[in-house]
Amino acid sequence: MVKPLGDCWVITDGAAGNQRQALALAQLLGMPIRHLQLEPGAPWSWLAPHLTLGARLGLNAIQRNQYAAPWPAVAIGCGRTSALYTRLLRTLSRGECYTVQILDPRANPAHWDTVIAPKHDQLTGRNVINPLGSLNPVDDTWLQDGREADPAFASLPRPRIGVLLGGPRKGVTFNEAYIDQLISGLHARRRQEGGSLLVMASRRTPPALVERMRQGLGDVPGLVWAGNDDGSNPYPGVLGWADRLVVTPDSVNMLSEACAVGCPVHTFVLGTLPDKLERFHQALRSAGLLHSLDAVETRPVPPLRETAVIAATLRDLIALRQREAP
Repeated sequence: MVKPLGDCWVITDGAAGNQRQALALAQLLGMPIRHLQLEPGAPWSWLAPHLTLGARLGLNAIQRNQYAAPWPAVAIGCGRTSALYTRLLRTLSRGECYTVQILDPRANPAHWDTVIAPKHDQLTGRNVINPLGSLNPVDDTWLQDGREADPAFASLPRPRIGVLLGGPRKGVTFNEAYIDQLISGLHARRRQEGGSLLVMASRRTPPALVERMRQGLGDVPGLVWAGNDDGSNPYPGVLGWADRLVVTPDSVNMLSEACAVGCPVHTFVLGTLPDKLERFHQALRSAGLLHSLDAVETRPVPPLRETAVIAATLRDLIALRQREAP
């Protein structure tokens, strides 16, 4: 395989989930990476990726200076706003930049060289790759690094149950009643099997619900982490040491990363889920990767690790493009 020449731009907005996916893929390409966080003003922010006319003018001066020639050999974007700027690069670079867009860009996939959209997006095309979950950095090396970063977790009572909290989103019940029932379910598991709880809140978790979780778990061994006030972020260590993971149903990224670990993954749903999210949950359940909170017997299945396979496919496509270039 010919190693691609040149550099790789990662283009995202400020969303941590979008940055995580794009960077995880870029790092596996083995190219120098430059991360551009581009957030245009209106009307481009409203109409991305369709309104291309004057799109560079929609950026502030610093971002406009970053988004300038020499153009990269490869550009990877994630999210609707970034799709505007990866789309533009095909024209600006006169076709020399290989453009990759992660997630449904809400436009014809033919505007990019490759589009990576999860199956539950139901996007198809000759240049579309459909993973089951979202892209992420979780592999054996990443998990081992996490364990080495937080060796004290090894002394916690087993099973060590990692609990990943997301936050409210349209169509998903995530409120005090949800947290109370989640706490009740976690206590029920501990009555059966003992162990400890490693609870990780996200940026989207309302502080009042984090506090409710702290109070509800009382003196259960483990931790509740919600930000810098609780110390450095132990997320890789939690995933690395977990014997089980419990993930709230709202986040495709968190569920995908949990399913990449290789331990049983559980969720608790209160009410119904939006159609697209329900399709994702159903696909995970059908693959034996996701279980209800009270499920005890779980059949071992290989971890969901799609990022490296997709990166290898992209490397081949990029190398082919470079061999065909005049």
